[in-house]
Amino acid sequence: MGKSLMIMGTASSVGKSVITTGLCRLFYNKGINVYPFKSQNMALNSYITSDGKEMGRAQVVQAEAAGKIPSVKMNPILIKPSSDTESQIIVMGKILENMNASNYHNYKPRLKEIVSECYFELENESDLVIIEGAGSPAEINLREGDLVNMGMAEISNSPVILVGDIDKGGVFASLYGTIKLLSPNEQKRIKGVIINKFRGDIKLLEPGLKMLEELIDIPVLGVIPWNDIDIEDEDSLTNRFNNRQSGGVVELTVLKYPHISNYTDFTYLESLEDVNVRYVSKGDPIGYTDVIVIPGSKSVVTDFNFLKSCGWDREIYKHNKEGRLIIGICGGFQMLGKRIEDPHCVEGDIKSSNGLGLLDMVTSFETEKRTIQNSGVITEIDGEFSSLSGISVQGYEIHMGSTISNENYFLKDQSGFYDGAVKGNVIGTYFHGIFDSSEFTSTLISKIKRDKGLDIDTNIIDYKTYKDLEFNKLAELYKQNLDMDKIKRIIEDWA
Repeated sequence: MGKSLMIMGTASSVGKSVITTGLCRLFYNKGINVYPFKSQNMALNSYITSDGKEMGRAQVVQAEAAGKIPSVKMNPILIKPSSDTESQIIVMGKILENMNASNYHNYKPRLKEIVSECYFELENESDLVIIEGAGSPAEINLREGDLVNMGMAEISNSPVILVGDIDKGGVFASLYGTIKLLSPNEQKRIKGVIINKFRGDIKLLEPGLKMLEELIDIPVLGVIPWNDIDIEDEDSLTNRFNNRQSGGVVELTVLKYPHISNYTDFTYLESLEDVNVRYVSKGDPIGYTDVIVIPGSKSVVTDFNFLKSCGWDREIYKHNKEGRLIIGICGGFQMLGKRIEDPHCVEGDIKSSNGLGLLDMVTSFETEKRTIQNSGVITEIDGEFSSLSGISVQGYEIHMGSTISNENYFLKDQSGFYDGAVKGNVIGTYFHGIFDSSEFTSTLISKIKRDKGLDIDTNIIDYKTYKDLEFNKLAELYKQNLDMDKIKRIIEDWA
């Protein structure tokens, strides 16, 4: 039976997911059989496992860092917000039902047995399980029935490291206040604190570290400097949308609507020197760009109406008329068609909506979600995307709708079924992760560079190698800035 360590934070977005990822890689590199675990994740970025189940993307990244195949046992509960008041509840990779916050809070105690079984299965298979908390354990209004912070620490009987974000300011108050809002027994579980995202002169910080240790009688295990190591983000609290890349010669613009999902589709593109990925939000014009990408959505019709309210539909039509490239993925693919039907009110009360009409097709939502890892070969296509013909791609599908199209298909999958549609300078597909294929992406970039009269040489590192390099950079950063001997003693000495 393995040991465990739990990473909690003073708030959301303090860096719990990335720290869990880095520790997984650090212990993995030392030959330790380590697994990640998070009982409940709230995110619109999800992933489909090899057995067709849906789980949070952050635990997939942590599994990759730990050298493990992702499994829903690492994230048995996934909450996907579909509106301001309601979420889709995914349990063990399958839809349970849609619930509002109050109903889920009342239902949650029924999930304790599932969470416990998943955790102890991992513990029995491992040397070490690193557990990630959610939000803050100081959310005392949610303590009763908690399954993700101190409630999970009690289930797993884990020592806890608390993480604070100094970049937001007030890190000493947030660490001190979080600890003091816990019960005495809960406070005893916290065996160390980490200060994350530090920039500046460490000498100026050191007196504060000493005073904090005296106040809480808990050691500071390290101060992690601000860094730009590229690890996939957990959810919509990401700063990714605010980044402004420059220096690339290919401009790719992604529409950011309120329920954008699986924007990890673009992580690999953001790492490429030739490409500037820009996210446009409400109030931003699309402007001139080489490619418009209409991404996935958790609420397709609502987000399509948002798209129109921003005036982006007019810019898309203009872009299309000028012959520049448009790519729709999943919900974005559905928006490219003539109509979107929702006869079972899967997404809401709107039963029918017009789409952009750039592809001759109609999508109808169904009650069952299609969740599958998939691969395929791009069909022989004419037009602007012809250079992509015959390229093999891998990806995954997560969607409630099926689409009937009168256009040429985009690709033929491993089962012989056709996916997507293509017409001239417009393509759409249900495949998430298509840009992770280095051949697909390098061919697309070369085509755009050729059209712009630029040198078409596009040498890009494959995505798996790139991710491994970033994981190792993160592990090395933590090795240099955390007291790993003390962290190992926390794990070993906990009874």
